[in-house]
Amino acid sequence: MESSKRKLWLALGAGLMLGGCATIAPPQPPSLTLPKPPSDLSARRKGDNVILSWTVPILTTDRQTIRSLGSTRVCRSLVPELSLCEVVGEVKPLQNGVASGKSSQQKVTQNYSDRLPKQLEIDHPLDFATYAIEVLNASGHGAGLSNQARVPLVSTLPPPKDLSARVTAQGVVLNWTGYVLSLTFPERLQYVYRVYRRIEGREQQTLVGEIPAGGGRDLTLTDTTIVWEQMYYYHVTPVTVEQSYHLYSTPVTVVAQPEKPTLQVEGDDTSEVKVFTRDIFPPATPAGLQAVFSGVGQQPFIDLVWAPVTDVDLAGYNVYRREEGAIAIKLNAEPVTTPAYRDTNVTSGKHYLYSVSAFDARGNESTKSEEAAESVP
Repeated sequence: MESSKRKLWLALGAGLMLGGCATIAPPQPPSLTLPKPPSDLSARRKGDNVILSWTVPILTTDRQTIRSLGSTRVCRSLVPELSLCEVVGEVKPLQNGVASGKSSQQKVTQNYSDRLPKQLEIDHPLDFATYAIEVLNASGHGAGLSNQARVPLVSTLPPPKDLSARVTAQGVVLNWTGYVLSLTFPERLQYVYRVYRRIEGREQQTLVGEIPAGGGRDLTLTDTTIVWEQMYYYHVTPVTVEQSYHLYSTPVTVVAQPEKPTLQVEGDDTSEVKVFTRDIFPPATPAGLQAVFSGVGQQPFIDLVWAPVTDVDLAGYNVYRREEGAIAIKLNAEPVTTPAYRDTNVTSGKHYLYSVSAFDARGNESTKSEEAAESVP
């Protein structure tokens, strides 16, 4: 009897527990796991290559975390606004479909380089190419195109292949052969070469100067802004510039659009040439040396003055004196730092011949100046 009561109470308790459960929510539609289209696609031209960059999606269109991605389709067209993807390339998904080892909230950038067909540039020299991408899920489905980016199709000159560099007293002299322009290039554009320099171990580029391109002749540019005892790397970039455009920007191709900002496209660089600016070049020889005796009523001396040497690495001057038929002897024990010197070690009745040289911070000494003569009464 007691056993039957216990079974009854257990059955009643189970029923009460089931009756107290919350109401089951209506079923939700399954996620399509479509990656959210990127909105930060950018396109940059370098010669015939267009470098695309975008942030890899981490969420689906219904704000779910993406666990696996498919490939990314690259689209290119001549129309200003893309509605359908004209596929020109495909980018494989990152490891496991997402960035391996990265937090789901960390931004990861992916890149793709598209090589523009040369014929496209020839047939449409002043048109633009429009790019977009579509990121697919693991099943090969996407939610649509990204934002769109445009680049001009104007042709750029090929980079010179014979760039050379040598060190002179005036700086680093760079030489190369210019490209011969053909009649197929639009007349409204002009072409220049820009020379860039970087210091060994650094990526930062310094614009050295630019000269007009075309003609196929030997071209020369001297970098007078060097620092001695430095390893430099130089390269040349051909640049196409719209004629009314002021030449001051980075190595670019520029196409003018009425009432729109000027567009810029980089050209291909030459290979770098390396040069060490070893200073084996002395300063200029001093000029205008004059010698004047003074000594009436006082200890006799001869004052020397000359025109200053303007070399930026000038360290000082040396003063030399000799008598007729003798070898010149240096008078100063310490460097003379101004273009003047007083010789107090003179003897009555002597005739002296003076000369001056200049030397730099590395000890390179110039030739001696023309002599100046003076007598002591």
